[in-house]
Amino acid sequence: MSAPARTVLPGTLAPLGATVRDGGTNFAVASRAERVELCLFDGTDEQRLDLPEYDAGVWHGFVPGVGPGQAYGYRAHGPYEPARGLRYNPAKLLLDPYARAVAGEVRFGPEVLGHDPDDPGRPSALDSAAHVPRGLVVAAPAATSSPAPRYSYADTVIYEVHVKGFTATHPGVPPELRGTYAGLAHDAALAHLVGLGVTTVELLPVHHHVSEAFLPDRGLTNYWGYNTIGYFAPHPGYSAEVRGGRPGGEVAEFRAMVDAVHRAGLEVVLDVVFNHTGEGDPHGPTLCHRGLDNAGYYRLDPADPRRYLDTTGCGNSLDTADPFTLQLIMDSLRYWTTVLGVDGFRFDLAPTLARDDGGFDRLAAFFDLVAQDPVVSRAKLIAEPWDVGRADSYDLGRFPPLWREWNGRYRDTVRDFWRSHDGLLGEFATRFAGSADLYGGRGRRPTASVNFVTAHDGFTLADLVSYDRKHNEANGDGNRDGTDDNRSWNCGHEGPTEDAEVRALRGRQQRALLTTLLLSFGVPMLLGGDELGRTQRGNNNAYCQDDELTWFDWAHVDEELLAFTRRVIALRRSHPVFRRRRFLSGVDWRNLRWYTPAGTILTGAEWADPTAHAVAIYLDGRDAPDRDAAGRAQLDDDFLVLVNAWWEPVPFTVPPTRDGQVWQPEIDTFAPAETERHGKRATGDALTVGPRSVVVLRAPAV
Repeated sequence: MSAPARTVLPGTLAPLGATVRDGGTNFAVASRAERVELCLFDGTDEQRLDLPEYDAGVWHGFVPGVGPGQAYGYRAHGPYEPARGLRYNPAKLLLDPYARAVAGEVRFGPEVLGHDPDDPGRPSALDSAAHVPRGLVVAAPAATSSPAPRYSYADTVIYEVHVKGFTATHPGVPPELRGTYAGLAHDAALAHLVGLGVTTVELLPVHHHVSEAFLPDRGLTNYWGYNTIGYFAPHPGYSAEVRGGRPGGEVAEFRAMVDAVHRAGLEVVLDVVFNHTGEGDPHGPTLCHRGLDNAGYYRLDPADPRRYLDTTGCGNSLDTADPFTLQLIMDSLRYWTTVLGVDGFRFDLAPTLARDDGGFDRLAAFFDLVAQDPVVSRAKLIAEPWDVGRADSYDLGRFPPLWREWNGRYRDTVRDFWRSHDGLLGEFATRFAGSADLYGGRGRRPTASVNFVTAHDGFTLADLVSYDRKHNEANGDGNRDGTDDNRSWNCGHEGPTEDAEVRALRGRQQRALLTTLLLSFGVPMLLGGDELGRTQRGNNNAYCQDDELTWFDWAHVDEELLAFTRRVIALRRSHPVFRRRRFLSGVDWRNLRWYTPAGTILTGAEWADPTAHAVAIYLDGRDAPDRDAAGRAQLDDDFLVLVNAWWEPVPFTVPPTRDGQVWQPEIDTFAPAETERHGKRATGDALTVGPRSVVVLRAPAV
């Protein structure tokens, strides 16, 4: 019997998954299988029921008497012919792709493989039920009573953080809540975020995920979570309810966490991984999508359907040219926004979602669906604009107008500039001013750029100024994993040191980098813990380290760095001149001027001077200001940002800007506690900016 065709009919069986009804539960799953069994579990006892109805590629049925807490899975019957892309095997218990909660872990072994390890062309006869997780029927959580704050992109300050690592050792969070959604929602955790001044919490993946098969043998786990297997289920490993013996409680706990974060005045953005699943390459486990519809969910090599086309580096890529795969993604995004209350998404390896015909296409079906969706289009949408393995895998600046992008060129330029590399003055200025070369020509705004210096992947800020080389030995790959392109500088000593001069230099470097990040045009993203001086001891690929290496060390906080970070964030949020919504050009050029340290406008030759490492940036707070939502002009003070990336002090002359201005110091990254020593300055006055430092001067509006 051939596999039935898959056609999406408008309004068909939405939503899929297990939906609780009066007196029972409706089960529905998309699959090309010839027959699908619903498997209900009571402990180890399994009851199998055929799903009786088939409509438009969806098997479904109603089971009376089934309610919340019921564990279940599916078995799909059909041909096992990898050469045709078909991998059905009813010996494998399959997770519902729409499961709202998941219980149990993968126990890796031959049982979870869909194929015979000795003959991959044959199906495995081993039953996997005792070795794989199961879906749980859950009722929808209660509706929220906490309205979500809505920050414009210009007003947004993102804080990237791991749910568990943030509170795993927090002394103010009760031990039973540490490392959980409830722990993040605790007053002690929220107080840090609110006090820091960020607006938006970006959580590393919280979708249900599994580890790669080789990690348990090393005593490791996939800590970051970029190995999704359940796009509707909060990961139970971060749940105090599950820890307390209440499986399925993670759903309501996550919803309550979002409400608490909203009440604190913060947004919640999720890092989502729709580019691949945790089933890996064709030799990986059969847990869900592979067994239900391998040829539908994954991109197969047309020349050899046994193989996957992989633009993720993780063994497989989801096929967003397939209508049911697109429906799965869109249904998931709507669920997390409308039911669980989140405010936006950061899309991992986002170009993979836009490869309908192989190449990246800004008119791809996924972008069209997002743009016209009345719910998802209103969420914050952030792309990681690169994937791997293709000539067009680096797509920075190519996403549609609705999207914001992680700006990798900003990261690289700022890192190199503060290492005193030559020839970067013009590039630095472009990145500071919002990267008009990337976004201005397509009608986009400076806020299309999500600026960052560090992120979860790579060195922390403290490690960026403490290590020249990665130190990933704990990962078990002989230090071969992780990038070698760190653009870091150890300030004269590799790793920890008691040398006071080296430590002072590292502190200055961190403050200069933070100040640049937080005052640049665009959307700043701060890696969680950088404000505390968090180190991973040189590990730049700590994806598998669920321990003190990656958890926040609340016992050893760099209080001076924390206070400094709060101060600079407060400066940004208090002054709209740092949050410009448009690029400044034409008649507005005088709003943003660039001066030499001598106080003269930079010429073309001076921009091109490879030895130039210092610049004065003038920000006019009153000419042609942005307007707020009510149409009111956002008038502001004027600012001078004096930047010295050279390793010697540089004398600056206050340039001629507006008549009668009196400048007062706001920030000095060289010696923050002594900022006032500069005193007030007027046009023509001199002041010295310390080596590798930034001084910010403010002229109050009169």
